[in-house]
Amino acid sequence: MDQPDPNADLLRRVKEGDHQALADLFSLHRDRLWRIINFRLDSRLLGRVDADDILQEAYLAAAQRIQHYLDDSTQTFFIWLRLIANQTLIDVHRRQLGAQMRDASRDMSIHAHYAQATSMSIASQLLGNFTSPSQVAIRDEVAVQLDQAIESMEPIDREVLALRHFEELTNSEVAEVLGIQQKAASIRYVRDLGRLKGIVRHLPGFLD
Repeated sequence: MDQPDPNADLLRRVKEGDHQALADLFSLHRDRLWRIINFRLDSRLLGRVDADDILQEAYLAAAQRIQHYLDDSTQTFFIWLRLIANQTLIDVHRRQLGAQMRDASRDMSIHAHYAQATSMSIASQLLGNFTSPSQVAIRDEVAVQLDQAIESMEPIDREVLALRHFEELTNSEVAEVLGIQQKAASIRYVRDLGRLKGIVRHLPGFLD
């Protein structure tokens, strides 16, 4: 027997004016959104900005814009929430990093800047395992090699890896975010994960 969709019931209640239902909806997806924010947060802001504070700001933004979603949206609710969370994170980056972001993006398009941010997020997650004194000593060297290797991948392949492997989205959600077929998303992920494993296998400090 098919399980009832909790999103559908809560969205119905939101449409009927139940404000608590929106809070319940957000709570339903909070852990997934936290993981996304934590992955995408610029490493320069670690210790300065808390993911929970960003999520609170994202909830307030969602509350302000929920009627737009209810009136006219082709996205699933979680993907819409993810968009709100990412837009909130971008605003936080602009406020906190200010001129650093403007200087870095002056000679590149917004798409190129986003692709570069994805590469940095992937590298940061992988390098997070380098915690022993001996590993920290070679971290900078590995970081350069890893960044170059990830940058050699096509932007869409990096994004598929980020969405599936680090944000832990489903194939159907990846397809929705990127505007590609679900089968294509699945094929790309299997191929790209194999490439990523091949990349890190040859870097010092990583184990097979």
